[in-house]
Parts: sequence; C-alpha cells; structure tokens
Amino acid sequence: MTIQEELNATIADLVQPGKGVLAADESSPTIAKRFKAVGVESTEATRREYRSIIFSTPGLGEHISGVILYEETLEQLSLEDVAIPKLLASQGMVPGIKVDQGKGPLVNAPGDEITYGLDGLAARLEHYKAMGARFAKWRDVFHISDTLPSFQAIKSNAEVLARYAAVCQSMGIVPIVEPEVLIAEITPSSGLQR
Repeated sequence: MTIQEELNATIADLVQPGKGVLAADESSPTIAKRFKAVGVESTEATRREYRSIIFSTPGLGEHISGVILYEETLEQLSLEDVAIPKLLASQGMVPGIKVDQGKGPLVNAPGDEITYGLDGLAARLEHYKAMGARFAKWRDVFHISDTLPSFQAIKSNAEVLARYAAVCQSMGIVPIVEPEVLIAEITPSSGLQR
C-alpha cells in the first residue's frame, strides 16, 4: 500500500456518516483534576481502568470512528490485557495520538502563544505508528482580542501547523489540524488590530 493509499484509507475510516472522533487525550495533570473532583486517586492503574471501561463499551464503534489518545494510553493494555489501539480497532475505531507538546509564549509577541513539539516529531510518529496510531492531532491557540493575534502569531502558528501536517503525511499518518480560537471580550469602538 502506498502512503497516499494509506492516508485515503484512514480518512475514509474517520469520516463515516453519523460518526465522530472522540478526544480522549487528556494529559496526566488534566485527568488528575477530573479524578480528584470525584474522589479518585490518579494513578497509572486507575487511568488504565477508566480508559479501558470507556473503550470497551459495547457498541461504541457504532458512533465513534476514531479516538485521539494521550501517549500513555497508546501504550497501555486494557483490563483484558489487549493493547488499547487493538481494542479500538476491534470495534471499528481508528486509533490516533495527540502529538503537540503544549504551548508557551511566542517571543516578541506579548499575549500570543506558540505550540511546541516539532523537534523529534518524525521519530515519535514512527514509534506511534508502530503502536497502531493512524492519525495525529496538533493544537495551536489563537487569542482574539482588540490587539491579538499579531501578524507574527498568525504566520508562526500557521507555519508550525503546516510543518506538522507535512511530517505526518510523509509518514502515512493523517494530520488533524486544530486551530483553537479563544475570543476575549472586544470593545465595539476598538475593532481588531493585526
């Protein structure tokens, strides 16, 4: 199978009518907050149990075409000792992986952010693909206010998203590009500045 055929097959599996993609890529700190709110300690074992219960739900694949996983989850076994990507595939769901490595301030652009993770991306994708991931997700954040985003933020983040997508496609992994737009309150008289 060529890379293009591989990409086309994954896309066809992801965009089935009436189905959606489940974002189950909570980081360890995020899931720890959710567990704490219900009095559950966040350990590798409790996270494994939680995810295993969700992904083994009978009929889940009738509504979900793909699942975005966190790195820890991609490498976990279900409660029945089945690799999570294999468990998903057995229900007709495509395993995917979150590959960005968080965000931080964009230099010389106060208030704007940039997403990290391009360094070493190809090697990580190779590993994730060997574990069963067929698509990947990358999130960039754009803050919208009276003064944001700057032209530098738009250009820099668009370049990062394009480079991420190109690396994925070159390896036969379908890229999901997620520009997250966070809108601040804008005063009517000021408008947006670019």
